[in-house]
Amino acid sequence: MIKRNIVHIEIPSIDAKKSGEFYKNMFGWHITRDEQMGYTMWEPHEGPGGGFSNVGQEAQVGEVLLYVNSEDIDSDLKQAAALGATIVQEKDEIPGTGWFGMFKDPTGNVIALYSSTNPDNR
Repeated sequence: MIKRNIVHIEIPSIDAKKSGEFYKNMFGWHITRDEQMGYTMWEPHEGPGGGFSNVGQEAQVGEVLLYVNSEDIDSDLKQAAALGATIVQEKDEIPGTGWFGMFKDPTGNVIALYSSTNPDNR
């Protein structure tokens, strides 16, 4: 059985470089930039890491997005919908990394599901 751990957290940012410097200095997080994806990631000493999503239509300030491990995103999205959630993003590929899907829970919080192309990295 898969662990339903949080595997990635996205923090909205207007300036990922500035946000990275803040969290590096504040918490000692390791900050890396993937130029190919245009994405800045952060990694704490323990626990799940994440990245900085660009503030815009899909990510607003204060809307931190949690990614939860999933063995079957399609099935989990169907279950979420049956429990009253609204599907925000059907299963889609993150090239070279894995797959994700998103739903909005009955309260309105958006949660993402994630499956890695490398199951040992859960």
